[in-house]
Amino acid sequence: MKEHHLILDQKQIKHKIRRIAYQIYESNVEEKEIIIAGIAKNGFILAEKLEKELHDISPLKTSLCKVEIDKKNPLGEIKTSLSAEEYTNKSIILVDDVLNSGTTLIYGVRHFLEVPLKQFKTAVLVDRNHKKYPVKVDFKGISLSTSLSETVQVIFKKNKEVVELS
Repeated sequence: MKEHHLILDQKQIKHKIRRIAYQIYESNVEEKEIIIAGIAKNGFILAEKLEKELHDISPLKTSLCKVEIDKKNPLGEIKTSLSAEEYTNKSIILVDDVLNSGTTLIYGVRHFLEVPLKQFKTAVLVDRNHKKYPVKVDFKGISLSTSLSETVQVIFKKNKEVVELS
């Protein structure tokens, strides 16, 4: 059985999310509306938490967008809860929980680039620095140097929100 090491506890996660929200606000202070697009499942949960923080700290109008990508087949159809017309010429923040190889994020980026956008940024809670694609994260909670055999898991449960390394 793999040993689990606590990387972030619930209080630290909340602090990281709040800091990312402030960074998003600062980079979008002139915008009327931004789209926060979360990659299902944990990326969307993180997007919801970011949207709540943004509402607490800023007057920004936000819209949530759920992005569904088959992580086993990222070239397959990508589904979004908003139509392309709803995010055309808007600022988008694409959110995921962990950036591992960059595969999921790069295909998510590619999907949104099919329409003209005002601005496009990415946000993750944990950046593992094991990219096989040239994906740059604009907003991150923590950078974590790990071995390829280790796993980073973000757990968003009602009474237990943690980031663990195993």
